[in-house]
Amino acid sequence: MTSYLMELRGLIGSRLLLLPSVAAVIHDHAGNLLLQEKASGEGWSLPAGAIEPGETPQEAVIREVMEETGLTVTPTAILGVFGGKEFRYTYPNGDQVEYVVTLFRCQILADQGSWTDNETKSLRYFAREDMPPLALPYPLSALFS
Repeated sequence: MTSYLMELRGLIGSRLLLLPSVAAVIHDHAGNLLLQEKASGEGWSLPAGAIEPGETPQEAVIREVMEETGLTVTPTAILGVFGGKEFRYTYPNGDQVEYVVTLFRCQILADQGSWTDNETKSLRYFAREDMPPLALPYPLSALFS
């Protein structure tokens, strides 16, 4: 959690926080989707995270993907913007969020070989028919467009 979010949590506790964020859709050469297995045991998700103060959504998705996957990417398209009650999530510690997510298609430029944060347990590409459930209900049409 960034110092900005920690400061907000210090003021509001675990109450619902509307959080601008980004997520990355990254495919391999066969069209399989890259997912991140969370180290916290929360299952699988897209590489994603909050936009920090002063950061553009494009900068945020590049940073989050690097931290969580070790991949250097460039965003190539906005696939949609998602939010509302379906994008509410309660973390195991009780913190409540409602994400407003800008979903980017990203192209890999380089692979650093490892991620730098402690949120990632593993990375894996999935075919559409083999997708595990995700914490947030992104439409498959956006993930495999």
